[in-house]
Amino acid sequence: MNRLKQIQHNKRKTVVIVTGFILFVLFVGAALTYSLYGEIFTGLLMALVIGGGYSAMMIFSSTNVVMRMNHAQEITERSQNVQLWEMVDNMAMVARIEKPRLFIIKDNSPNAFATGTSPKNGAVAVTTGLMDHLNHDELEGVIAHEVAHIKNYDIRLSTIAVALVSAVAILSDLGMRMMFFSRGGNNKQHPFVLILALALVILSPLIAVLIQMAISRNREYLADASAAELTRNPEALASALQKITGVDTPVREASSSSASLYFADPLKKKVSGLFSTHPAPKERIERLMKM
Repeated sequence: MNRLKQIQHNKRKTVVIVTGFILFVLFVGAALTYSLYGEIFTGLLMALVIGGGYSAMMIFSSTNVVMRMNHAQEITERSQNVQLWEMVDNMAMVARIEKPRLFIIKDNSPNAFATGTSPKNGAVAVTTGLMDHLNHDELEGVIAHEVAHIKNYDIRLSTIAVALVSAVAILSDLGMRMMFFSRGGNNKQHPFVLILALALVILSPLIAVLIQMAISRNREYLADASAAELTRNPEALASALQKITGVDTPVREASSSSASLYFADPLKKKVSGLFSTHPAPKERIERLMKM
């Protein structure tokens, strides 16, 4: 699959997953009030208000908060790091977005991440270890990957996914508490549907996290493909990925709550499959080498 087909495939897949996630949140709300009162419209409204409210609140949160959590220091002048400054500037021009703010994390483990819910407030952070371990082309590939996240609105999407996970957790917790104090249902509830509704309310937090992980993995594939399109050098990005994932030392300054934003897992948990926020490095490298 070539770069353009890879990008289009990942975009379509993301739309399907996100649409399913939103419907899932609504189903959880409907299941909550159905299991208690035999009606779904109140639950749908609750899910819409809680999910929408959390999403709006998190979208408007500041990039500075994420950077402080990861102990990142902003580079405000070109003279502070000429190579990195020009690299970010060049990739932003190629991607046709505003130049992101630039931050450096003093940590020996090679990694990077991007934040900002739109290209107008984007920011890129790299560790000092990234600059020490990679050559020019590899570093450019990683920067292109992070710029691609900003261009593709991936951070906004990830933020919404986190908000929806929180909304599901609230709905599930609220449902469990209300069931504890409830005196039972009513004749409007079909026994089989009631069992399904109760199971959905109980299992919804786990299912929501799995959907969030799937979104995160898919956006990493999309950013890889987009970065290859920006640099026309997928081999360099594949080489960078191999070097970064080959280092077992975690990023000590990384916040666990923002681990999914990083180029590769900064905590080095080596979790794979459905519970991983990042695709397997081998799979990412194979896809890049086929472009």
